[in-house]
Amino acid sequence: MAPQLKLIALDEDDLAVISTHVQDARVRICDIIWRQGDKRLVIGMSRLDWEQTLAGETAPRRLAAALRFDRVLSLKSRNIDLAAPQTLLELVGIEFSADTAPGGSALLLFSGGAALRLDVECLECELTDL
Repeated sequence: MAPQLKLIALDEDDLAVISTHVQDARVRICDIIWRQGDKRLVIGMSRLDWEQTLAGETAPRRLAAALRFDRVLSLKSRNIDLAAPQTLLELVGIEFSADTAPGGSALLLFSGGAALRLDVECLECELTDL
């Protein structure tokens, strides 16, 4: 079995690496957990094991993973129906737009036009396989 992945992003380049690893991840709406008092967003997901795919394996494998953002000041969503918690979203990628250093906005883009926008004090993101 492959070692569990654990990546930390503290800048835009780091976040691009995490974005690659979560491309095509499946996320249920009920697994998006916004802890406003802790300034934290945690997203449970089923991500494709891209390392295994690149190693030549023919059957794609999915791994349970958690994506965490800290120092989140606000969270906004578009085309995400909270009344349908079992709805499955497919993550397309993550982008970061710098604002007043070190802050900015992280944008999580999902297929079908859904999105989450996180305004952050500074970029602190972690992807961990569970």
